Amino acid sequence: PLLDKVIAVLRGQGVTQFTPTGCCYRGTNDLHVGRLVFDLAFDDVTSASIASHPSLLKIPEDLEEYFSTSHASLLLDTYMVDGQFPQTAQSQADAIFSGGNFSPGYKREYFDGCTHGFAVRGELSDPKIKMGKEIAFKASVEWLYEY
Repeated sequence: PLLDKVIAVLRGQGVTQFTPTGCCYRGTNDLHVGRLVFDLAFDDVTSASIASHPSLLKIPEDLEEYFSTSHASLLLDTYMVDGQFPQTAQSQADAIFSGGNFSPGYKREYFDGCTHGFAVRGELSDPKIKMGKEIAFKASVEWLYEY
């Protein structure tokens, strides 16, 4: 509901395109913005989507719904050991979206040695996590420019 209000205000101000970038982060409400990126795409609100270490997705249902209902390109930032978006889910995403199957555009980045939350709250003293965070940020900016 909060996002709906923000989007309505922005539309009232003439904003016509929305490109969310979301990731799981822990706070007082234990929010999972990666999930919201998918929900906005399901409602055809967005023109492009970025989800780093997405969580709370139903696999393969949410991937299939995204494919069949969304017109928003999709960038996923993933890594090896992820309880929220494991390698089986990553493989299913690739099978559904890659190879030109998804005309709006799809790319999945993979960051070896990173952990859940690396793109936002990763331990920057770990060189692999620091590099993953920096590359994920750069890939997101490039995605925004492309789409």
